[in-house]
Amino acid sequence: MKKQPVLFLSLFLFFFHSSVALTATFLPSYFQEKGLSASEIGWLMAIGPFTALFSQPFWGYMSDKHKTVKRMVMICAGSLIIMSFFLFQAESFWMLLLIAAIFFSFQSPAGALGDSLSQKTAVLHHVQFGQIRMWGSVGFAVTSLLGGFILGQLGLGYLFYLYLIYAIFTFIVIQKISDVQASSKIINMKEAAKVVSRPEFLWFLLIIMLVTTTHRANDMFMGLYITELGGSASQIGLAWFIGVASEALLFMFSAYWIRLFKRNITFVIVAAGLYGLRWMLFALATEPIHLIMLQPLHGLTFGVFYLCTFQIVTKLMPDEFLATGQMVFISAFFGLSGIIGSLGGGWLIDRTGGAASMYQLLGWLAAAGCIGLIIYDRSGKKRKKKILRKTVSM
Repeated sequence: MKKQPVLFLSLFLFFFHSSVALTATFLPSYFQEKGLSASEIGWLMAIGPFTALFSQPFWGYMSDKHKTVKRMVMICAGSLIIMSFFLFQAESFWMLLLIAAIFFSFQSPAGALGDSLSQKTAVLHHVQFGQIRMWGSVGFAVTSLLGGFILGQLGLGYLFYLYLIYAIFTFIVIQKISDVQASSKIINMKEAAKVVSRPEFLWFLLIIMLVTTTHRANDMFMGLYITELGGSASQIGLAWFIGVASEALLFMFSAYWIRLFKRNITFVIVAAGLYGLRWMLFALATEPIHLIMLQPLHGLTFGVFYLCTFQIVTKLMPDEFLATGQMVFISAFFGLSGIIGSLGGGWLIDRTGGAASMYQLLGWLAAAGCIGLIIYDRSGKKRKKKILRKTVSM
């Protein structure tokens, strides 16, 4: 059947992002229950983005080199099952740091390669990328809510067993997903480095990182902020559910709203501005319900920002280096931004006595990113006009 590849890929995204939801939503609180400080939790959550800086481009390059995404995803998913046994058994901070580094070096590329395969499958079967990617968001949202309820009843000590169930289902579904034929051109590391080091691409990454750093800091510390305001594990799960459910709706209807503007960069600029507003409102929260009520803004910020920046990067990359370019982009989006957000956020919380000050700074950073994107867009238009004038005069 023509739609079978879309179906099985959607199922893979659902189960994989469900497993990610458990680590992203509850792992900081799990570490806190084990007696770790905010700074130590920041280091543990930052080590994943740090390893992603190297692991994501590596697996992206391997995918382009061997002309397969499915096989690389399978290796990463199988390794996650094995490493999860060690992650939830370790006791000392330094052992946790080492194991977390290995664990996240497989988790981050698996998700990134899944998005790369989704984009290729969307083009092949004439559907919107967002309509496939939304199933990852649905899985994340449902599991955040369900996980919050279950762990609220049983305790965070059962996080490992819940994670293992989803990880095993993910590995089973991978067997059914279909690879997409890649460019037959032979590539090498030198050519790949030349493509991803182009100034237009690097400047874009640097500017969006002003925004993505704020997003990743929130990923790491929203759960702790809710706890700080007197919230419970179930409220953390509810907050994530509402946020990611709004993201899924944005992805689901992407075929309709993406027509509002002709250029993806316009959506990116608007989303960056909304990020700034979102964090300023977070800083004013005095009860967990205030954060929960603001969570629909997650769809209008991350949902729009990620989908449109991903599409921009896809257009910037040659076909033979598509996975490599996408992995470098995701390394910056989730990796480097995650390191800065985790370490900086943990440092601020420890020294200011609360997360409200951190969120106030995040609001200003996102606003700076919005201004940077406007400047980038205008300079790009000027550059294109100069090229057009030279072409006409020849």
